[in-house]
Amino acid sequence: MSTKGQVAVIIPAAGQGTRMGGHRKQFRVLGGKSVLVQTLLVFERHAQVDHIIVATPADAVEPLGVELRRVGITKLLDVVAGGQSRQASVREAINAVPDTVDVVLIHDAVRPFVRMSSVERVIRETRQHGAASLALAITDTVRKIKGSKGRVIFGKTVPREKLVRVQTPQGFRTDWIRKAHERAEVEGWDATDDVDLVQKLDHVVIPVPGSAMNLKITTPEDWDSAIRYWPEWEHVLAMEEREQIVGQETR
Repeated sequence: MSTKGQVAVIIPAAGQGTRMGGHRKQFRVLGGKSVLVQTLLVFERHAQVDHIIVATPADAVEPLGVELRRVGITKLLDVVAGGQSRQASVREAINAVPDTVDVVLIHDAVRPFVRMSSVERVIRETRQHGAASLALAITDTVRKIKGSKGRVIFGKTVPREKLVRVQTPQGFRTDWIRKAHERAEVEGWDATDDVDLVQKLDHVVIPVPGSAMNLKITTPEDWDSAIRYWPEWEHVLAMEEREQIVGQETR
C-alpha cells in the first residue's frame, strides 16, 4: 500500500449523549474548550493527518463549521449531517472523503485523550496491513452472568488472555471502509464499530496497544475522570507536540 496518499480523520459527533444527561457530551467544556474541539486538536496538530471530517446533528452543521474554523481547526474539510446511528453518521462522512486519501481513521468525538504516538502507530499499521485499531488488554476477571431478572448469578469465568477492549482511532484503507459501508447498507448489517464491518468482508484488522487514559466519555463517572486527567493530559500533549516538530525537522 502507498505511503504517499493522504490521511483523513472522520469524527462521528451526532450522538445525543443520553447516558450523560443534559447537554450533548461532545459539546461540554473541558479545559476551556468543548470536548469535540479538544479531540480535534490532537489530529489538527498531527503531522500525518491531512483532513478532518465531522458528522454532527443536521441543525448544527453550519454553526459548527464556523465555530471549528474560528478556534483554529484548519484541517477541517467538511461538516456533514449525521444519521440516526453512529454507523449512519460514519457512512455520510465517508462520502465526503476525497480520492486523494488512502487511509481513513475513524475516532470517537468523546475520546480527547488519544496520544499522537498512538495515532501514528495506527496509521503505520493501516498502511502496512490495510486495517488497524487501538485495543487495550483486559486485566479484570471476566465472568458471564445467567438467570432471570429475579435471580441473576455469576456463571463461568471467561478466559481473558485473548480479550481486549477495542478503542479508537480505527484505521482502514479507503477502499475497504467504503465497500464495508456500502455492503452494510445493502445487507442491513448493524455493527457496533467499523472493525466489525470490515471483518465481515474477511479483512484482517491489526490490534495496536491502546491506553487506559484513552477513555470514551460516556457516563458521569467518565466525566469526573476526564476532569481529573486534564492537567496531566496538557503536559502529555505539549510533550508530544514537541516530538512532532522535532520529527518533522529531522525528516
